Amino acid sequence: MRLLLLACLRARTGNSSTASRIQDHLEAAGHICVLKDAAGFGSSSEVANLVAEEDFEAALLIHLYKAGRLLLGCGIPFGAVFGGTDINEDIKNEEKSLVMGAVLEEARFAVAFTGQMKEAAELRWPHCRNKIYVQPQGILTSPTPAFNYETFLRSTGIQQELNKVKLFVLVCGLRRVKDPLYLVDAFSEWHRKEPNVYMLIIGPTINPVFTSEVEAQLSRVAGVQLAREMPQEELQALVKHCFALVNSSMSEGMSASILEAMDLEVPVLARNIPGNSAVITHEDTGLLFSDPQECVQLAQRLIREPALRSQIVSNAKERVKKHHSWELERQVYQRLIARTQCPADFEG
Repeated sequence: MRLLLLACLRARTGNSSTASRIQDHLEAAGHICVLKDAAGFGSSSEVANLVAEEDFEAALLIHLYKAGRLLLGCGIPFGAVFGGTDINEDIKNEEKSLVMGAVLEEARFAVAFTGQMKEAAELRWPHCRNKIYVQPQGILTSPTPAFNYETFLRSTGIQQELNKVKLFVLVCGLRRVKDPLYLVDAFSEWHRKEPNVYMLIIGPTINPVFTSEVEAQLSRVAGVQLAREMPQEELQALVKHCFALVNSSMSEGMSASILEAMDLEVPVLARNIPGNSAVITHEDTGLLFSDPQECVQLAQRLIREPALRSQIVSNAKERVKKHHSWELERQVYQRLIARTQCPADFEG
């Protein structure tokens, strides 16, 4: 089939990486899958014209409001993938929620990353429950073996002896919803007491104005550094060498950086929000915190209690293997998109 994949493709965001991964899955099944940025269209009529001009037979959208509203009435069958903000935030806005409900009515199927997301959608749109499937994000890590951890640390200004450094890495695009400044003061205070402890914020500039705020605050504190964006393989290699990954987001659908760390056998400390708690069970597959001070306390436990660290790493690796299979994700999307042409096949 010739497929349209419509998503919010702001560079280096979760939606963008998810869209690229799903595009790869569908093209592996022999489909022609054309990826388009929802931000490039002003109305559903523009998308309808595109569908007619390029002879698309079906479509898949990511994010029920931002992309889904543009496919309403487009004239071809489509499936939908929930984003994080549509269930976590947009559902609270009555106007957006009505649009999302109309998209879900028209969709042949919908995919939620977690059971919590599915339950939230079913609560709001109970008549659509039979078309909502749960398929967690798949993960595939391949850190570069050529990465030089010591050279990288020196480039960030960390001059401590390599075997003494306790590096906590926060991976995120620099935008407010990721809240990278949330832990800065707490980690800086810890660094003043224990100079071998550092937090490194790493990721691309998404919001230039906010990035300037981050740079200004970090210039006034010690122990917290900001690093440039890195290629995916190098970033995974860095994470594999760090002591732990931290996540301070205010809202998440399903964090790829968390899943990658779990697969790389690196412990995760994450803010206790629905998207994170759906992946992490506290003190089993990771550690969940409710405020910056608790994050530091839990990080200190990881240092003091190597048995806890080992248990978390082992359990997290097993969870990723069991629930976040890249191969299974590929099979599910290939099967679902094939059935857009056969709505009667759906069993719910």
